[in-house]
Amino acid sequence: LVNQVVSHLVQAIRSKDGAFSSIERQSAGSYYERVKISEPNEFDIMLVMPVARLQLDESDDTGAYYYLTFKRTPREKYLLKFLDEDGKLSAFKMLQALREIIKQEVKNIKGVEVTVRRKKAGSPAITLQIKNPPSEISVDIILTLEVQQAWPASTQDGLKIEQWLGKKVRRDFRLRSLYLVAKQNKREKVLRGNTWRLSFSHIEKAMMNNHGNSKTCCEADGPKCCRKGCLKLLKYLLEQLKMKYPKELEKFCSYHVKTAFFHSCVTWPNDTDWPFGDLEHCFQQCLGYLVECLQKSQLPNFFIPRYNLFSLEDRVSNHFLSRQLSHELNNGFPIFQE
Repeated sequence: LVNQVVSHLVQAIRSKDGAFSSIERQSAGSYYERVKISEPNEFDIMLVMPVARLQLDESDDTGAYYYLTFKRTPREKYLLKFLDEDGKLSAFKMLQALREIIKQEVKNIKGVEVTVRRKKAGSPAITLQIKNPPSEISVDIILTLEVQQAWPASTQDGLKIEQWLGKKVRRDFRLRSLYLVAKQNKREKVLRGNTWRLSFSHIEKAMMNNHGNSKTCCEADGPKCCRKGCLKLLKYLLEQLKMKYPKELEKFCSYHVKTAFFHSCVTWPNDTDWPFGDLEHCFQQCLGYLVECLQKSQLPNFFIPRYNLFSLEDRVSNHFLSRQLSHELNNGFPIFQE
């Protein structure tokens, strides 16, 4: 159902507006990394748009958010209409144009009821709601720019996978193109909606799919590990707690868990640290790491080390979650029994 809807939209977007004629669809997120938990009712689809060289200027001190300008007049002339008055590429204008096309086009999809959800402030996604009785499916469409150029300086000391996946793999990853998603930076002094955030979902997917220290980990006849099992349990635990305490935990999302998991893979780099039959122990180890991060209010982005995903301003909610997780850990996970 999702493929049918998205394929229809991609074709329509390409033909409608010269600006988006080069987009390619890419699947991201947990469903496609095979770590989805519960029903497959949420999907992330990136609409990737190749862009010639861009100049990236940091918009704050995290090293994750950038203003984009063209180094010279772009080959893609149609992009010029998306520049703001300072000549910066406006995420807001591009998202708005894409959103309009999608809103018109969902009306033409036969045999399935699709609506576009109201815009969520600061969200980089255009969210589709697909009726699929008895439930609904939501699809986040994320506009992504793909630039073939070196990763910015803020990523220099990130992706510390040498001991885990090897130096060669790290080098190969860093030669891949750079992804930028239209994401408003809440710390921007004047909120103009023209910032873009680095995205590494293509690298994350590659790490999830080739997660072993040895090349045969989890292959058909290779030894199995419990890494993905750990990540699924961590995500499930957070999901259950968020349902129980929606207000207190609204700041947290599965990306926090995924980041803590990647750091755990670096801390315990060998496949022998994750034996398949030892899921319980490994899960508790990962969870212990996450609790430590919450107590210190310190979780560095895996690719941009100076970008802290648990800010000190959120200390209260960080400590709340750390107490809930410690309670679960010390009492045999009562929430899994509920």
